Amino acid sequence: FVDRQEELITLSSDQVPAAILVIEQSNLHQTKSLDFKLCDIVSMSSATKGDRKTAIDVASWMFNIVTSVGIILVNKALMATYGFSFATTLTGLHFATTTLLTLFLKWLGYIQTSHLPLPDLIKFVLFANFSIVGMNVSLMWNSVGFYQIAKLSMIPVSCFLEVILDNVRYSRDTKLSISLVLLGVAVCTVTDVSVNAKGFIAAAVAVWSTSLQQYYVHFLQRKYSLGSFNLLGHTAPVQAASLLLVGPVVDYWLTNKRVDAYNYGLTSTLLIIISCTIAVGTNLSQFICIGRFTAVSFQVLGHMKTILVLTLGFVFFGKEGLNLQVILGMLIAIAGMIWYGNASSKPEGKERVSLPVSSTPKTQDYNVLSVSSETDH
Repeated sequence: FVDRQEELITLSSDQVPAAILVIEQSNLHQTKSLDFKLCDIVSMSSATKGDRKTAIDVASWMFNIVTSVGIILVNKALMATYGFSFATTLTGLHFATTTLLTLFLKWLGYIQTSHLPLPDLIKFVLFANFSIVGMNVSLMWNSVGFYQIAKLSMIPVSCFLEVILDNVRYSRDTKLSISLVLLGVAVCTVTDVSVNAKGFIAAAVAVWSTSLQQYYVHFLQRKYSLGSFNLLGHTAPVQAASLLLVGPVVDYWLTNKRVDAYNYGLTSTLLIIISCTIAVGTNLSQFICIGRFTAVSFQVLGHMKTILVLTLGFVFFGKEGLNLQVILGMLIAIAGMIWYGNASSKPEGKERVSLPVSSTPKTQDYNVLSVSSETDH
């Protein structure tokens, strides 16, 4: 531009307007070029952020699937082969191991100090512990078929909680895809269905407490801006202490066996240690997935673990029970999961309906806005 100014000084008066026009056009071209470059940078940055989010989402799901399937296989070997039937106490050991890891990471400075109000902590731990005990009791008192139906009903209950508590509305495709997943899993897992009164009550407690616990994982992370390890750091110690206290009593009530009288051999002890180690990843990945998504998505895509467990069970423990019905159910469930992933990714797939704001004074409008922003983020 400086060189152009020097040329302009040597021009005659009738050439000045033309020279100025050339300079203005040149500057305009440079400005437009700069704008285009900035737009390209912004779009590339947005694309990079989107790709990074997708990669983290996939990694989170894979982390959860691998650890969940791994712990199921280890626990199956521990309980079926070595007769360690103390599921509630084992879960307490899982949370004790998780507590030790969170304390160690906090000591190293990887987990920052955070705050979770005591009432919210107590509610969460109650829901979580009722979920654990309820599922164990439901499995003992019900047939396997009814137990599976109870597990499937967690998705409609989770949807109901989001509709009531978060004003969420689901699209037709989302509802149909969820129904297809439920149908597929039911076809390949539900066999004999018999129910009794006490089994039904246990299943109802298990379903509602599990759904509430998973809803609260997402709600507490969002409300108090807690990371997955932060929330685990608050909840794991209380869950470990309470489950290790009541676990032996519950297990004795269910199995008529005492955990302290179990014959701990080298292999069974090693399997318990492996189970506790994998459980840290299972607990963390559950909090990560529900925090990044919702309890409903976690439940729907979580049935992929059911399919994998069935498949790996046939591979490692024999093909007994593998038939056309099971294969058909698996294919239906997988198709439903793919459909759900596509339907829920669309803007209209799952919408949070805003409550209408009436014409009130501005001070009240500000209060409404602040509450809305607090619950939406």
